[in-house]
Amino acid sequence: MEQRHLAAKSHWYHETQSRPSPADAHPLVPEAAQVEDAFLLDCPWPTTLHPAHHPWLATARQLSGQLLPPRVAVNRRQTLSSYDRLSTALTVAQVYGVQRLCNHYSARLAPEPGPDSSRESNHRLTQITQFARQLAGNPGCIDLAATRQLLAVGLTEDDVVTFVHLIGFIGFQARVIAALHAFNGLPVRWLPGMDIQADAPPDSFSSTAAPALALSLTTPPPEQLTFASRELLADATPDTPLHHLAPLLARDPDSWRLLTRLQRAVPAHSSAILVRLLSARVNGSVPCFTAASQQWTRDNTLVDSVRNGERAITAWSHGQAEYRGLIEPLLLMIRAPSRFGAAHVAGLREHGVTADNSLALLTHLGIEGWVNRLNISLYGRL
Repeated sequence: MEQRHLAAKSHWYHETQSRPSPADAHPLVPEAAQVEDAFLLDCPWPTTLHPAHHPWLATARQLSGQLLPPRVAVNRRQTLSSYDRLSTALTVAQVYGVQRLCNHYSARLAPEPGPDSSRESNHRLTQITQFARQLAGNPGCIDLAATRQLLAVGLTEDDVVTFVHLIGFIGFQARVIAALHAFNGLPVRWLPGMDIQADAPPDSFSSTAAPALALSLTTPPPEQLTFASRELLADATPDTPLHHLAPLLARDPDSWRLLTRLQRAVPAHSSAILVRLLSARVNGSVPCFTAASQQWTRDNTLVDSVRNGERAITAWSHGQAEYRGLIEPLLLMIRAPSRFGAAHVAGLREHGVTADNSLALLTHLGIEGWVNRLNISLYGRL
């Protein structure tokens, strides 16, 4: 029996194929598509937080408009349609289980016309949905073969870079909104069947057996780059974030420029390196873990403990009062942002972390998850 796509999806957990329906379906919460703030999705801003966060929020809103605009003009080099982008955003939102995101992207996806019912279109959508779900919820299983498989189903190399940016951005957005829900004291809603992300296997982090890493895409020749891309590459220095990925990130210069601005706009925190180590270890980003370990100038036992897993981290923290109360909530936000609640914010405050510093840490964590996924998919295991 032939299966074909519907123009609408009536639920969060959509499949890439569905049976014909006599009437158009409607999203669960249609009004969720109408928001004034495309990034926070009209989540209330807590009065306990100061305006120091406004610069990075402004950049995050720009990123939302850049990656998920109301209309997308596709061309030969950029084939990701509005449906592709919103379907991906909904898939990633489902993985993290943050209800506000699920409602919003479900409502925006519903009226979008889906792709045709050809075998090629169906295979393409199945592949990008599977890749988005795996990179969001189990990034340690992604290798360069998985990334290159996207090219085999019709995505261009420019598409792949934008696609990975989109997955990372939705993960960042999910963690910021989950944090704001906690600051506002909103109840945590656990969806049935939601799993906690497992830590990446420890083998890749062995100090004696470093994995072979390579770029997943080809470096574009100068004549294929836009003026903005060439300008960013000319300005890139070894100190530029993600400098080693510059030739590939230049395929989507707007997203790269805004991500760099976002990284620099979040208020600095003394525990930022701890955040980077934990995020890289859980998600499985060897380049990020190596870079963070080189920046850690204190007791090297932290790096070894994070490399060896949660039990070793917990044992290390017993003698580190400064970090003891941070590790558990940070690990939870990395693995399952939908389960992060007001009790975890209260625990941070009990250990002397102010509301603004807590949000800065959690925002850093969301950005690091994005950067981890760029490295895993664009500069990862062979």
